[in-house]
Amino acid sequence: MPKITFQVDTRLAKLLAENYRSSERALKELIDNGWDADAEHINISLPEPLTSDPVIVCDNGSGMTEHELLKEYLYIASDRRQRRGELTSQKKRKVKGKKGIGKFAGLMIANAMQVETWTRGKKCTFSLTTADLENANDIEDLSVNLNIVDIPDSKSHGTKITLSNLVQNLSFPSPDKLRQLLLQEYGRSDDIEITVNDKKLGIDDIQGSYTQLKHNLPNVGELNIRFTVSNQKGKLKQPGISIRVGGKIVGSPTFFGLDREEDFPTKLLDKIYGEIEADGLFDHVTADWGALIENSELFTEIQEFIKPLLKEKVKEEYGREMSLAQARLTRKINERLSALPEYKRVYADKAIKSILGRYYGEPESKVEPIVSVLLDAVEKTDYRAILDYIHAAEHSEISKLAEALSEFGLAELAIVGEQAKSRLEFLDRFEELCQKEETEEYVVHSALEKCLWVFGANYSVFSSNRTLKRQVEDFLNKNYIGERANKRPDLLLNVNFANEYLLIEFKRPSHSLQYKDYQQATAYRNDFVPYTSSKITVILIGGKRGIDLPPSHHMEPNTNVFIFDEIIASARHQLNWLLKELGGEQHA
Repeated sequence: MPKITFQVDTRLAKLLAENYRSSERALKELIDNGWDADAEHINISLPEPLTSDPVIVCDNGSGMTEHELLKEYLYIASDRRQRRGELTSQKKRKVKGKKGIGKFAGLMIANAMQVETWTRGKKCTFSLTTADLENANDIEDLSVNLNIVDIPDSKSHGTKITLSNLVQNLSFPSPDKLRQLLLQEYGRSDDIEITVNDKKLGIDDIQGSYTQLKHNLPNVGELNIRFTVSNQKGKLKQPGISIRVGGKIVGSPTFFGLDREEDFPTKLLDKIYGEIEADGLFDHVTADWGALIENSELFTEIQEFIKPLLKEKVKEEYGREMSLAQARLTRKINERLSALPEYKRVYADKAIKSILGRYYGEPESKVEPIVSVLLDAVEKTDYRAILDYIHAAEHSEISKLAEALSEFGLAELAIVGEQAKSRLEFLDRFEELCQKEETEEYVVHSALEKCLWVFGANYSVFSSNRTLKRQVEDFLNKNYIGERANKRPDLLLNVNFANEYLLIEFKRPSHSLQYKDYQQATAYRNDFVPYTSSKITVILIGGKRGIDLPPSHHMEPNTNVFIFDEIIASARHQLNWLLKELGGEQHA
């Protein structure tokens, strides 16, 4: 049986060259080659429109020897990463070249390409044209003249690519578009400098509103601030504000708390790009230069200045679009708005603005249902009762509630009211559970594990997690086995954001707490000391107080004894007070 082989038409090289969406993206491929060659400087020269000047890409990377040209560069579709690994040899950069076809990118925008590369005292030069490719039948038979000459400086290295006779039916490469494209990829890189037509890549190259200013802070000193709020379509790569200290970038870009603002549109975070030089933070940088030290007061001082500045500039750039979006939405729901009393329309309008701000960039089909639910709340639920109460209240009462409205927002007040009612219903069901003689410890444990607000507002910030549950399980499995298994206690270990621990021992609602119960609960605290050096507060809860239970002033510090009836009554009183404050006596 005769063997057959594939042949590769020279048209393949031209097809590979056309594998780019724009002239700028094709040029970026050549710049990526400079990155992979560990270049520190890359200079791109673009011609003026309607001139015959060439495009020149020149870098001071490692260059190529004759052997590297023949065995690697001219080897089509050879994956550099398989030959040399994922990282470059000198600067340990992540290699960008993946397919081995980027060498043909220049032939997308030009009919002739000259490659000059030098290293170790030798300079190699060859040229390739689209006509050469069209006139050859097989790419392996394509003859390329390689010129090799000696150069006086044996330590010099680099590569220069000259693209001439630009393709006439394509737009000339745009310096602005190329800078914007390159900035996305290389704007955060400290070890490379790229210039396009003698201008270094800068934050001002991003299309949008550019801000540059210097400002002195009392403790930090001078800040050099540069950032752009982009108005181009799509999100930026690596958005945020970088902090540069002593000429070096520290950690990852940050948004100075804007990403934690509930009323700030999440999609607009992707439009912010910039850098702040703050040498005053030098003593607050970690040893690996990977971050600022936690709880840095100097960073907090910077954040308090930068965050409102960013919000103001974003509003300047996108405020008009947000207003237009509100106008379009208002026209659609105008009939429902017009049916509301004037004082309700004011609040509904304010709430709609808040929703549009939060969901900026989302399609209107997604925002409309949210606004519809809001209007339902104004028209039909306790939302309406709150507004009626405000409208009918005296001036002093309006002042009191206006303060609450400004703090929570109208929608949040409605949610608070609904949540208070739900919690009251929970307390009713929980009280019924506690009144049953057969209710065991694990039942009340399960009910209260995620409802610690029943113990009081200061306990609602505590929560358990997988690690804490494992620690409790390990302790119980170790100490309560065999004959002691039936004495196994029901414990819940929680922690808050301040790293303070809360250990709760649950007893049956029918159990009368004794002194030995108190002793055992405090002993558990000592058993958990090996797990943490933080403060551990102990709660013992049961159905009644025994006669030998010590009074609170004789108990160990950070130890509390609660009775189910007491905590239910206290929680119910707080919720009734909240409903009264929201909607008057009749709503409590």
